[in-house]
Amino acid sequence: MIGLVDGNNFFVSCERIFDPSLEGKPVAVLSNNDGCCISRSNEFKALNIPMGTPYFQLRPLIKKYELQFRSSNYALYGDISRRIIAVLNEFVPSVEQYSIDEAFIHPALPASTDFNAFGIRIREILRRWVGVPCGVGFAPTKTLAKIANHIGKKTPSGVFVMPQDPSEVLRKTPVSEVWGVGRRLAPKLEKIGIYTAFDLAQRELPELTKRFSVLLAKTALELQGQPCIAEEDPEELSQSISCSRSFGHPVTEFEDLAESVASYTSGAAEKLRKEKQRAAGANVYFQFYPENAPRPLPGGVTSTTVAFPFPTDDTGVMMKALRSKLKGIFIPNRRYKKSGVLFYGLESLSESAADLFAPPEEQTRSGVFNVVDQINAKFGRGTLFTLGEGTKKSWQMKRTLLSPDYTTSWDQLLKVK
Repeated sequence: MIGLVDGNNFFVSCERIFDPSLEGKPVAVLSNNDGCCISRSNEFKALNIPMGTPYFQLRPLIKKYELQFRSSNYALYGDISRRIIAVLNEFVPSVEQYSIDEAFIHPALPASTDFNAFGIRIREILRRWVGVPCGVGFAPTKTLAKIANHIGKKTPSGVFVMPQDPSEVLRKTPVSEVWGVGRRLAPKLEKIGIYTAFDLAQRELPELTKRFSVLLAKTALELQGQPCIAEEDPEELSQSISCSRSFGHPVTEFEDLAESVASYTSGAAEKLRKEKQRAAGANVYFQFYPENAPRPLPGGVTSTTVAFPFPTDDTGVMMKALRSKLKGIFIPNRRYKKSGVLFYGLESLSESAADLFAPPEEQTRSGVFNVVDQINAKFGRGTLFTLGEGTKKSWQMKRTLLSPDYTTSWDQLLKVK
């Protein structure tokens, strides 16, 4: 059996761990720049406020319904996610994290095991040790486990085990809710008579492959109880690494754009060193708004690709190479909304050959930045940073309702009096 553990209203649940006053109240966590609702408590959902509703539209309703809002605190959510995975590793030999709030678990238990009781036990421990309520679903395949988890969240126990014959469950599951189908593909399937998960499971595989894709055929097999989606290797290295953010307000100055690129380069380089990889180069881009005055101008993206002098994980080498190319993609008198960096040509340190012609000082800088990473990990992100990233960072995304970094910053730990 495969299990799927999913945090209920995860971002909201993380906020409630350290702020019990939010319990029982309609709470929503907002997207970047406090744009729209991306996580809602059950009380918030009961008000029939859809996911993705813009924050500015809800301001008039705050007093009427006592709405509570929080800006996205990714440092907090990431740390709580890490703790959940650590707890799951205490229960099962293999944990496959699928997203920040979901993980597939692979228990090494006999088929006669009471998986319902096992799921309840996992749920209780996670609630007690971490503080996040979760839904748990068990089934023979990942796709069926997804459906089981969805059902489990709506049951009093929070757990659902897919029956040996899942036909009745699949007949009640709209095809749009099947993992790997989604809203875009569902209307196309409905046109040929596939309305439910059961309908999809009954179709001929060659037809699905020819008319749609191999992936959809595999989904049909999974619905039949045949595992087709392989377990991901947690040790598998990334093929590319990127970092990007939307700005808190329209940016017009080149130096602000350059600072943002330096900051994102630093963050991506940290990920690179964590995986013990080097990058051959990077793609860097600026995204700008459309304009209506003094004359209509379309929005768009301006970008360039930069090859580093040699494959590197040295933040300084990367920044120097990128900085020299930024002027070439800067368009004066435009309002920029976002910038980003994507590293390409990644290679493992264990597999790459040393560049005998690289300057000696450049070969040793990786150690310096490894120490920077360790200090930031211990004392909080941003404790040490390069001057190129700027000190004021007025371009950073807006988070006016941000909660403290309760678990990742020494300065923001809860104080017991």
